[in-house]
Amino acid sequence: MAQTIISSKGAPPRDAAPGAAAAGPQVQRIVVDEGGAGQRLDNFLLRLLKGVPKTHVYRVIRSGEVRVNKGRAAADTRLELGDEVRVPPVRVAEKPADAPAAPAREFPILFEDAHLLAIDKPAGVAVHGGSGVAFGVIEQLRQARPAEKFLELVHRLDKETSGVLLLAKKRSALTHVQDQFRARDTGKTYAALVIGHWPAKLKVIDVALHKTLDARGERHVLPVAADHPDGRRSISLVRVVQSFHLATLLDVTLKTGRTHQIRVHLQQAGHPIVGDPKYGDFALNKQWARGEGLGGHRVERMFLHARQLAFDHPATGERVTLDAPMPPECTALLQRLGEPH
Repeated sequence: MAQTIISSKGAPPRDAAPGAAAAGPQVQRIVVDEGGAGQRLDNFLLRLLKGVPKTHVYRVIRSGEVRVNKGRAAADTRLELGDEVRVPPVRVAEKPADAPAAPAREFPILFEDAHLLAIDKPAGVAVHGGSGVAFGVIEQLRQARPAEKFLELVHRLDKETSGVLLLAKKRSALTHVQDQFRARDTGKTYAALVIGHWPAKLKVIDVALHKTLDARGERHVLPVAADHPDGRRSISLVRVVQSFHLATLLDVTLKTGRTHQIRVHLQQAGHPIVGDPKYGDFALNKQWARGEGLGGHRVERMFLHARQLAFDHPATGERVTLDAPMPPECTALLQRLGEPH
């Protein structure tokens, strides 16, 4: 996100030696450009102040230290082109000197025009840096496409999940498609291989989910009662595609888009996803990772693949349906499972 800083308090005096550092964090006054126009204030700041805890960003907004055109503003204030945002002094965590830079990398393209880019994300690649991950898809694509003035993730996939990932090349496209996600006007279908025989009659999972942090500070999602005060209603539609002796291949269509929704819904139904490192059958995962029981074939990833995404194009209004082919390692595993029942 490019922006113009029009003034900054706490800068070195004019007669200071070249390269002299400012005494601590500085006040910034930033003019919103096309990249920030239409964005919520909180999201604008979260991207600007990378390394600052999210809780602190919201705290300075609530306290009134952040100003838009010299007035107080709420977290959900939509910024307009030319707005002046006053950002109070905040200390941003510095990257270690030896932190690796994101390498330029392109990914298999499923769709691209002046508004959107859709790629086939491989398993094992995070969509963005953070939480111990130096960089992800978005950072690598920005390095590979320096001429792109705007490139943002429309949605996210777990690091272990492969498949369709949509990015926006214009702010207007980003907000338009994200509005469709919020209104549940998109179609998102995943291929999931689960352990055991899925009951064909179980076609709808309507179980509320609650995000928590475990003892190690890692995000964990729990199924909870519908009336749980912190639960959010979550709905997944399930269809059996193929049944094998040891596992079942499912199509799972999301009606809501909660964190880890498919993984938790399938696990709480008694059929965790093959290879899931967080919610899976850990003993069987280890066994299959060693190739035991599959004729030496090793299962080295979680079998969850975002195979299809449908949405209305932000410029034309036409329905766009994108499909990502099943990855070779997933196809190979299905072949090892034998003939479908």
